[in-house]
Amino acid sequence: MEFTSTAPSSGSRQRGRKGEWRAEGWGTSRSDAWMITSMELRSTLPRKDDELQGLTSGCIFRWPKWDIRTELVLVGFSNHPQSETPLFFLFSLAYLANCFGNTAVITLVVLHSSLQTPMYTFLCHLAFLNIFFSTIVVPKMLHNFLATRKVISYNFCLAQTYITLFLEVTECFLLAVMALDCYVAICFPLRYLLIMDTSVCVALALGAWTTGFFASVVPLFFTILPLCGPYVVDYIFCELPILLHMFCADTSLQEAMMLAGGAGTVLLPFLLIILSYLRILVAVMRIDSVEGRKKAFSTCTSHLTVVTIYYGTGLIRYMRPKSLYSAEGDKLISLFYAVINAMLNPFIYSLKNMEVKQAMGRVIGKYKNKIKSHTRMCRS
Repeated sequence: MEFTSTAPSSGSRQRGRKGEWRAEGWGTSRSDAWMITSMELRSTLPRKDDELQGLTSGCIFRWPKWDIRTELVLVGFSNHPQSETPLFFLFSLAYLANCFGNTAVITLVVLHSSLQTPMYTFLCHLAFLNIFFSTIVVPKMLHNFLATRKVISYNFCLAQTYITLFLEVTECFLLAVMALDCYVAICFPLRYLLIMDTSVCVALALGAWTTGFFASVVPLFFTILPLCGPYVVDYIFCELPILLHMFCADTSLQEAMMLAGGAGTVLLPFLLIILSYLRILVAVMRIDSVEGRKKAFSTCTSHLTVVTIYYGTGLIRYMRPKSLYSAEGDKLISLFYAVINAMLNPFIYSLKNMEVKQAMGRVIGKYKNKIKSHTRMCRS
């Protein structure tokens, strides 16, 4: 990359005018160019660069081929500074509700043997995934809401890219596994516990996590490229589609792999879910009693709601017309997925499930009795 001087003469600079520098390409297929002031150039260029030849008029600066940047600008909602403080409190509460709700689900399943069934085992995996995803994204976002320098370290940005892609792919397969569990529960109720025994549940859950890893992290590791400036991420966290526009070289291979990967990791689980529910619908329609149909549908209502929200958000984000596209809209959709959706999942499963309500009531009653007995001992 070369920086060619368009700065005014030294006499003009002494009168307080700032020099301007134009970034002229990268020696690759990137065609964008941008203007930055000489002061901005000092903060944007790497400070330790053997090829950098001093900031003087008329000099040509050569950027090294490989990126050595340590920080990226994370724009977030900084274009709307008046909304950052309210958003901080709103999403802080949502994040705490997410952590509390999902942790409560895991705790209830671990403590109560009545909930240690295949469905709740998979629900625990989903709850852990929701906590993990939100923790990777939300704390940094909340910090930047209040920070003056809205930046993210280069290494943490890469970590967010790897982990969010891994968790998104894994969630698709987990939802497919949970749909399979609903199918077996409704279509083979008498053999359900024999088919979905402990070893099968463990194998399906580990299979979802392992497939998610090898379908996301491994391909990304072998295809990711160094980044080129400007080092500005106009998003709320680092994600592969966003970084794709910052790669230094031609990204045709990466785009083709993303398309193929999306077909395998998003559409394939979605088709399995659709097929499972078609079989469920056929099985339910064969039930004679209305009460039996309601009971069968209630078994998978919560899962169907979660699937609808998850894939509905993805369809709105990736399949909407270009005329409706906006960067701010993308950020809001991602916020819904990273914060709101993860917060809603435990409440969707618990509010519509009598077993969870009963287990929660027993836990609350148990602690109430302990508090009462402790109070009596103190009085006596």
